[in-house]
Amino acid sequence: MSQNTYLESKPHYEILDGLRGVAAFIVVCFHLFESYGGRANTIGHGYLAVDFFFALSGFVIGYAYDDRWNKMTTWGFFKRRLVRLHPMVILAATLAMLFYYFTDGVPAFHIVRETAPWVLFGVFLWQCLMIPLPQAWDIRGYAEVSSLGGTFWTLHYEYFANFIYALFVRRFNKIGLWIFVAICAVFSFCLANQIDILGLWGHRWARYSMNSGFSLTVSEVSVALTRLMYPFFAGLLVSRMGWLIKVKGGFWWCSLLVAILLIMPPVGVNDAHFDFETRSMVIGANDSMWMNGIYESFVILLMFPLIVSMGAGSKVVGKKSSAICKFLGELSYPLYLTHFSLVYIQQSWVATHQDSTFAQHAFVFVAVLVLSILQAYACLKLYDLPIREWLKEKWLKK
Repeated sequence: MSQNTYLESKPHYEILDGLRGVAAFIVVCFHLFESYGGRANTIGHGYLAVDFFFALSGFVIGYAYDDRWNKMTTWGFFKRRLVRLHPMVILAATLAMLFYYFTDGVPAFHIVRETAPWVLFGVFLWQCLMIPLPQAWDIRGYAEVSSLGGTFWTLHYEYFANFIYALFVRRFNKIGLWIFVAICAVFSFCLANQIDILGLWGHRWARYSMNSGFSLTVSEVSVALTRLMYPFFAGLLVSRMGWLIKVKGGFWWCSLLVAILLIMPPVGVNDAHFDFETRSMVIGANDSMWMNGIYESFVILLMFPLIVSMGAGSKVVGKKSSAICKFLGELSYPLYLTHFSLVYIQQSWVATHQDSTFAQHAFVFVAVLVLSILQAYACLKLYDLPIREWLKEKWLKK
């Protein structure tokens, strides 16, 4: 087959798509709870959904492309990934730009009120190019590589993982990939357990935790790369080795495992909360904090690859289960990228309505959650699917 011939997409692993949706739903709740400064008391490890996404992506990339390189150019691979990922990046950045000024009342985002419209539009264009934002250009006060959305930073590293896979790692044989993943595992374990073997991670506020990597500094970039490399290429290894575990009711069991692992409160940590004034996690002194590092090591190094293996090896049985799994799978990517525009509204409301009743706060929480789901579904059906189909016909097939 000519390398210029369009390759049809392979059938999806339905459960893996559904699990991505489960994790995305938990991420939305995690960000909504952040408005109350209580990570430790709500969804204690919601940030590990990022590492789980990387593991899922690594498996899917290996399954979709490992056996196709004799029929596809490297540029052809990049084009396919751009068509899959980038349209929603642009739409999510647009929504975040439109809702940006809602964060004016949130203490942590103090730069918002000083941002001129033309500066906001410039940052929007920059973010559409998926180029990390220098700290000096931050317009929200949170020092993230993407000022317009709290989830965009992970997409930068998703793109990077695709890049190094296509140029280098795809050429590794199984032994080479084993060695590479083992080295990445050592670095992941050291990061989670506060062992700075190369002196790159610096003084981190998230001690005994993977929860950092959002900024464009040497220490934060090295943390983010460490978080990326093991789960992504461990997922690739699971795919390449064919480690598939069949489990009856696999979708529900895997979903339950993902939920438990992400909702688990910080282990061995007391008096932990997020301070929006200083934009950092405040953790009381505790000699048992090392237990959280062990927990996160266990989750990332063992449980996430195991769940990917179980999800890939199992089948969805029953119309209701299939419908729920399919819906979550379709919704996962747009929900993950677009929900932060609505979280802006909730964060602003919470900051300016501290004296409201519990019922009022609960209503706003649920309303924003439902609106996030509806918004993501509309983005999928009215924009993402049609645009991707158009790009496939006009760009990929040509």
